[in-house]
Amino acid sequence: MADLTFYTNPMSRGRIVRWMLEETGADYDTVFVRYGPGMQTADYKAINPMMKVPAIVHKGKTVTECAAICAYLADAFPEAGLAPTPDERADYYRWMFFAAGPWEQASTNKSMGFEVPPDKSGMAGYGDFDRTLSTLVGAVTAHPYVCGERFNAADVYVGSHIAWGMQFGSIPPTPALQEYVGRLMARPAYTRGTEKDDAAIAEYGPPMPAG
Repeated sequence: MADLTFYTNPMSRGRIVRWMLEETGADYDTVFVRYGPGMQTADYKAINPMMKVPAIVHKGKTVTECAAICAYLADAFPEAGLAPTPDERADYYRWMFFAAGPWEQASTNKSMGFEVPPDKSGMAGYGDFDRTLSTLVGAVTAHPYVCGERFNAADVYVGSHIAWGMQFGSIPPTPALQEYVGRLMARPAYTRGTEKDDAAIAEYGPPMPAG
């Protein structure tokens, strides 16, 4: 039994953490948690009171939130080379937290049909959607990777947001973005993680609506 346990659902943000785990090369156990009652059990609520996935438990310590898990795993398994170098650290934290904060808020509000009134943009942490999108796109197209010339954990997290945004239409699939995402999806760890989660969808994905 590994000293790292990964709690996830194959149709969730847990796919980000799965990819990150595969990049580390660490041994880990997977516990698939079903939507609905499966995430509301007392045992799982003790791990994540939010009753959401993903979560990891490593050597008795629990970490939730995708960005935090990615950063934690990069530090926990330094031999994988996924943590930032001193020169990369500023961009690493800047864009990791930008994606977890302003972009997550802006894209969620956009998907729900909420637009920040122009006279209220100063009150919103992200300002407005278009400005946030432009900033995110600039971050991943200035260099081959988020922090420059080298892939690291920030690309796992930020790149996942870009890929999903293009898939669901919130981010225009420009040639530069397609090239960036293409580099990420060509990584063997990404392929392994995707295959593992895809294989579990039929059994553990959200229940189909009655009809």
